[in-house]
Amino acid sequence: MLKTILIVVAVLIAALLIYAATRPDSFRVERSISIKAPPEKIFPLIEDLHRMQTWSAWEKLDPGMKRTYSGAASGQGAVYEWDGNKEVGQGRMEIMQSSPAAIIIKMDFIKPFAAQNTLEFTLKPEGEATRVTQAIFGPSPFISKLFGVFCSMDKMIGEKFESGLAELKSMAEK
Repeated sequence: MLKTILIVVAVLIAALLIYAATRPDSFRVERSISIKAPPEKIFPLIEDLHRMQTWSAWEKLDPGMKRTYSGAASGQGAVYEWDGNKEVGQGRMEIMQSSPAAIIIKMDFIKPFAAQNTLEFTLKPEGEATRVTQAIFGPSPFISKLFGVFCSMDKMIGEKFESGLAELKSMAEK
């Protein structure tokens, strides 16, 4: 009986690992919001990493986290490093490209697990408003694929994006 149970458990684990291996090799999570403000008013709130902490949902998860800024004051070359609790971990962001239409940020996560991703903000005028889209994308190694079987990255990250974009909207529309 014990042997049968062990075989069934082994088969289930093997099936789970095989299923995880078939998942996509990359991921992308994005959310958008319409803000009643021109791109020129929204852009500085994103490209200045000092100001990002006033609206980013992750900043609210650990108000006591250690923050370090280096490189350019804002825009291309600006660097932000953080070291916080288990919810925010440790990592580094560097703005690689910056224009009123798009900001591209290289993100290097150190803790709780190492990962290299790209964070992208696009600002597209729509009449008297601006459509702001925040996206994160990158490779999905096997451990991420396995994690994704049990937890939706889209839901987990997407909810934080929605919260942060709502705060950005509130600030920009003042």
